[in-house]
Amino acid sequence: MRLPNVLAITLVGTGLAACGSTMDRLSQVGQTPKLSAIENPTAQAGYKPVQMPMPSVQPMAYSPNSLWQSGSRTFFKDQRARNIGDILTVKVEISDKAAFDNSTERTRKSSDSTGVGGAVGTAIDKIVLPAGMSSSDLASTDGASSYKGTGTIDRSESLSTNVAAVVTQLLPNGNLVIEGRQEVRVNYEIRELVVAGVVRPEDIASDNTIESTKIAEARISYGGRGQISDVQQPRSGQQVLDILLPF
Repeated sequence: MRLPNVLAITLVGTGLAACGSTMDRLSQVGQTPKLSAIENPTAQAGYKPVQMPMPSVQPMAYSPNSLWQSGSRTFFKDQRARNIGDILTVKVEISDKAAFDNSTERTRKSSDSTGVGGAVGTAIDKIVLPAGMSSSDLASTDGASSYKGTGTIDRSESLSTNVAAVVTQLLPNGNLVIEGRQEVRVNYEIRELVVAGVVRPEDIASDNTIESTKIAEARISYGGRGQISDVQQPRSGQQVLDILLPF
């Protein structure tokens, strides 16, 4: 399929999708953004159970007249999350700063010349080549290329908040898979916070909280949707052109 046809089909599909989105937005003029319904995270489209390397299962052993259970991590039970469905609080603390400055410059120049001299060249001049041309300079090429690129990154991010998460899986080695979502609506803007990952029960504090830095395979997302976020985003047609246009 030729590129113009692909571009036309893409634009038509984008236009239809944008039309449906526009109608939805028009029906919500003057209304606050709707909050998402509370749903089971494991029932969401695209959800995949976590699979990680596990140690060998150790058999349980009980000692007569002993209160201690072999393999147990604690002597007294508490209210910290340890089973599927339990809730714990994640303390999200992110302070990130990065600065990079890169510069690249490249220059190349080449020149080639090909000719024939002597008796062979004289014969070629008289028999083969038209008047005014010489075999001493049959072909010549010149080429030059230049490239210069610069890039600068100066980024600073800071986030401090808390979010409650639910234990969605209990791994064979006792680690917990957690996932938490939080939505806050302020006027016509919704702020969304998503936290997911794997935690050790030992890292959960006595007040049933855990720091985000102790979450393995952490996935933390903080963003928003609403009128302000919509204005800050380029239109759908512009996004399509940015992807398809080669220049």
